[in-house]
Amino acid sequence: MTSGLDLTDVRKGFGGAPVLDGVSLSVAPGEIVSLIGPSGSGKSTLLSLLTGALAPESGRMLFDGAPMTGRARPVAYMPQRDALLPWRRALDNAAVGLEVAGVRRREARQQADALFDTFGLQGTQDRYPRQLSGGMRQRVSLLRTVVQKKPLLLLDEPFGALDAITRDDLQMWLLNIWAVHRWSILLVTHDIREAIRLSDRVHVLSSRPGRLVGEVQVSRDIPRDDRFFADPRIAPLEGRLHDMLRAGSHRD
Repeated sequence: MTSGLDLTDVRKGFGGAPVLDGVSLSVAPGEIVSLIGPSGSGKSTLLSLLTGALAPESGRMLFDGAPMTGRARPVAYMPQRDALLPWRRALDNAAVGLEVAGVRRREARQQADALFDTFGLQGTQDRYPRQLSGGMRQRVSLLRTVVQKKPLLLLDEPFGALDAITRDDLQMWLLNIWAVHRWSILLVTHDIREAIRLSDRVHVLSSRPGRLVGEVQVSRDIPRDDRFFADPRIAPLEGRLHDMLRAGSHRD
């Protein structure tokens, strides 16, 4: 039986125009897999298929060997923007996903509150989103995703709207907290360096229409610290991904 996420020949189009044209990929338990590609290549569409917001036209979507159908999915989704509700305090925002899933408000708040220290947010529970920095807002958003205790996290450009220094800090923070919890993650990003730094594998999606045109593996033997990009094994990976991305951006 297949363990983790397994997509085979998944296809989706709109108005007769194909957007995803036979995508096959997998995410093993405890693995971080990134998906990069030009705008319009179908990255967000793929995430929408996984959450159940859209249905595939054909292909197979399995998790732990079982078809991914219906509203109950083994995934938790973190959108590109933090999407925090401005009228709710940080703790209430972190608990909202559990409440939507049917958990009573008091219990949802307790479960979320238990993670605030781990996420570097202790003392911010009663702050409104406008009182939080961009980095803190993203941590609350990720906490809201993680607290749902789903086996697969879908992260849609989680750090794309942040400045370079904050983005770098949160990448390292995510790696450190992932090393403890070993979540399975499918990450969508436009940033090649972010994809390499965070991932075990990086897939490249073309726009002709959305097809996977290549994959790069990144060894966990390379320390994911401040010296990561100085490692001589990284530059060739960047070059290969640049070439794949450039080739995948050319339309037939």
